[in-house]
Amino acid sequence: MAKVQAVYICQSCGTVHNKWAGQCTGCMAWNTLVQENASAPPGALKVETSPSRISRMGKLSFETLDTVDVAPQRMATGIEEFDRVCGGGIVPGSAILLAGDPGVGKSTLLLQVTARAALNGLKVAYISGEEAVEQVRGRAARMSLSKAPVDLAAETSLRTILDALKRETFDLVIIDSIQTLWSDAVEAAQGSVSQVRACASELVRLAKKSRTAMILVGHVTKDGQIAGPRVVEHMVDAVLSFEGERGYPFRILRGSKNRFGATDEIGVFEMGDIGLREVPNPSALFLGENDERASGSAVFAGIEGSRPVLVEIQALVAPSAYGTPRRAVVGWDSGRLAMILAVLEARCGMGFGQKDVYLNVAGGLKINEPAADLAAAMALISALLDQPLPKASVIFGEISLSGEIRGVSRMETRMKEALKLGFSTAIAPGQALENAPLEVKAYAHMVNALGAFDLTET
Repeated sequence: MAKVQAVYICQSCGTVHNKWAGQCTGCMAWNTLVQENASAPPGALKVETSPSRISRMGKLSFETLDTVDVAPQRMATGIEEFDRVCGGGIVPGSAILLAGDPGVGKSTLLLQVTARAALNGLKVAYISGEEAVEQVRGRAARMSLSKAPVDLAAETSLRTILDALKRETFDLVIIDSIQTLWSDAVEAAQGSVSQVRACASELVRLAKKSRTAMILVGHVTKDGQIAGPRVVEHMVDAVLSFEGERGYPFRILRGSKNRFGATDEIGVFEMGDIGLREVPNPSALFLGENDERASGSAVFAGIEGSRPVLVEIQALVAPSAYGTPRRAVVGWDSGRLAMILAVLEARCGMGFGQKDVYLNVAGGLKINEPAADLAAAMALISALLDQPLPKASVIFGEISLSGEIRGVSRMETRMKEALKLGFSTAIAPGQALENAPLEVKAYAHMVNALGAFDLTET
């Protein structure tokens, strides 16, 4: 019998080491190496030199690029915001990884998805490894979903789950969660990197073979990254993250990877007493109902995936009570804020050096695109001068280190969304003048953008 070789696997990134070390060389994390036995995966072929090896190998066939393929038929779950992020529905045989912070509402969302999909005629199974069947059924009763024909089960053994799914065919299967499963073919602790990788591999293989769509729920680390080996994200067809700030009822379903649709697409939900409610018009939700905006407030016309979204950016500039001024930002990149402040001081002569600066994106939304530079800069100037921006105006544009205001993508789409919500003016780069549905105040440089304020009062 061959001797089993021991290896050490990082529980943070999955890097394999031949000997134990205090620090992982892959992710530089400390004390994350755990000893596991290295074994060949079940069913792996041994290397042979005889002709019998060739007979067991399939013949590789090639096709040309001009081969006409039939578009995959999608299954609509009935929840439009979820289907939007998936690319218009779930593709049969696809594997989706859904991750989010504890308590954000992943199980609630998937229970609503399975119930609505079952009521629409799909055969759905919900397998929970974290809760008993009675707990899932009780949550469904509170959400008024008890009448949905969903098959429930509570199991953590991978072998038992695979046997059940091979005996009966489903259109959609939910596994909640992948970290709770264990395989008897892997000598490792439940939830370890080896177990997660082996269980995810078997489930994805079954999904492709049986044409069953499968949604795997994944946990996240304290840094917000998906727990387990990174290879799981490569195995699946789509990676969705469910985000939400504590204290806010809004939840954002965001797609970071999708082989069958657009990435960076978002779906907006609002958490209520009986579950999640879809928000078809997130712009009105993030803006609120107050048309009169105080100084330091700017409305940014952004793009999230294929959807234009208007959101309010709030800034506050106050005298610093201590020697070192404070810089705090919520919902935006802190490095981007530091760059904008440096440009305003060096290129426009605005003095932020001895003042505390606070920047907040209202509603708990996180903005990543550079098009928010101009809106953040105008909000900061408005707060510093204590002058409100022109009424019914939206702002977008990228700022370079020289202070130049550059054009951004889909400017006409941004302005059309603002027009639907009652805005009449856009503060934007000069390129936005073409085919503009709004009155455009175009600026080529941040020095020129100061003309939107009355500098005689300062």
